[in-house]
Amino acid sequence: MIQRRDFFGITLGAGVSMVLPPDLLRAVARQQARALLQRAIPSSGELLPVIGLSRGNDARGHAAFKEVLRTYVDSGGRVLDMVHGWAQAEEVTGAAAAELGAGDKMFWSTLVRFPPEPPPATKEAAKIDPAAVRSYIEASFERLKVPRIDLLMVNTFRDTPALLGVLRELKREGRIRYIGVTGAFANQHAAVEAVMRTEPIDFIGVDYALDNRGVEQTLLPLALERKIGVIACFPFGGNIGPDQKVSSRLFRRVGKLPLPDWAAEFDATSWGQFFLKYIVSHPAVTVVRAGTTQPRHLLDNFGGGTGRLPSEATRRRMAAFVDALPPLADGLQAQVPGVVLAAEVLDRYVGEYQAGSGAPIVLRRDGTTLLAKPGGMPEMPLTALSETRFADPRGPILEVQMDAEGAVTGLVVEQGGQRTTLARK
Repeated sequence: MIQRRDFFGITLGAGVSMVLPPDLLRAVARQQARALLQRAIPSSGELLPVIGLSRGNDARGHAAFKEVLRTYVDSGGRVLDMVHGWAQAEEVTGAAAAELGAGDKMFWSTLVRFPPEPPPATKEAAKIDPAAVRSYIEASFERLKVPRIDLLMVNTFRDTPALLGVLRELKREGRIRYIGVTGAFANQHAAVEAVMRTEPIDFIGVDYALDNRGVEQTLLPLALERKIGVIACFPFGGNIGPDQKVSSRLFRRVGKLPLPDWAAEFDATSWGQFFLKYIVSHPAVTVVRAGTTQPRHLLDNFGGGTGRLPSEATRRRMAAFVDALPPLADGLQAQVPGVVLAAEVLDRYVGEYQAGSGAPIVLRRDGTTLLAKPGGMPEMPLTALSETRFADPRGPILEVQMDAEGAVTGLVVEQGGQRTTLARK
């Protein structure tokens, strides 16, 4: 699997290699950060740098992430977002920021985190307990080691109005500064749109990449209209591959292609900057959150938020260029438009599936969405491709198996060219 680090290369000035020691790398980052673009939060006017940071999937551990964070802080970065990182990201990021003495310098963005639980027996069972929600939020404060969270978001899988009610109370108490909702996947966009139209929120968090542009149709124009900030996530087209490592889909799609000459028209000197500048150039985007595991990648990301930005005509050219790239062989593509299935159809598939002694996959329904939880991994919404085939945003395709009488017997998981059959328990 080709990763960004396999072919990453940028230059500074007239071809100077960026293989630099950490201290010099941070000095370069500080110089570049002075030119980093800033955007105003629509509800307050507060300015934020357009490039944010999340903890990358780095097997090298705490020390490696701490070096990335040190470079980010030293160079004037502020936005730390953990919406997609679960509790571990809060714990690791909070500890690293505290050790660097940077906790009070950061703009902290995270999610109301619920522990895993079995599918509710009834819709009423899915209702949230405000006191329990507060206890989950207090746990985030402890992990982040801060007295106040700048932006706290909720997803659209639970009782969103009730959750936002709890957040508004905390906002009045001064514990949090901004509230919002996140809906990363295409089948969540309608729910996010409904919240944007009916609830007083400050932010939305959405997936947005050059090959994943669905939010341009409704959510981004509505954010401009309603004066709602936008945190754009996975700008490199993130997926989780068969080896459970995060794959930056866009880097894999361009492979070793040279950057087009016309990228110089908007000061892009690397593919990372090419991808980031497309997102930054949309007027609705407040911050682009990019995960990284190496300080030099962070420096390259800063280049995506400095200098000239592509015009609307150039944005169309960029989109057409990426759309013409060959598809990936292993199926890790952008989200595809799905079909809507009736609740009674999805209810037939709810249950637990397992192959031998392997980790089970639990399916449950929330409205007209089927959600999958493989083993100890987070639960994710599936996109229905047909009545029996579903796409998991992490990469796999799930196909329901039935017998001659139409009874569900199992689940076939297709990923990386392999097919695994799981029996229904």
